[in-house]
Amino acid sequence: MKNGIHPGYHAVVYRDRNADYAFLSRSTATSTKTVEWTDGNTYPVVDVQISDASHPFWTGRNRVLDTAGRIEKFRAKYAKFAK
Repeated sequence: MKNGIHPGYHAVVYRDRNADYAFLSRSTATSTKTVEWTDGNTYPVVDVQISDASHPFWTGRNRVLDTAGRIEKFRAKYAKFAK
């Protein structure tokens, strides 16, 4: 690898404000905001909109979609072109 062309790889806290959940990881992402972690060190914090703590698939709060209604609307809309 060439020296000086790769971004820094350091510890970062990812925070999901919707679920009040945060985790410490390593990343090349940077931020001007910081947070004090449970180990007493201060790390840059990156706010994310969704994580495994708030995603419907992982939390079990999936929405049921009315696919039959969508298909019927599509067929009704394009029925005049079928002739």
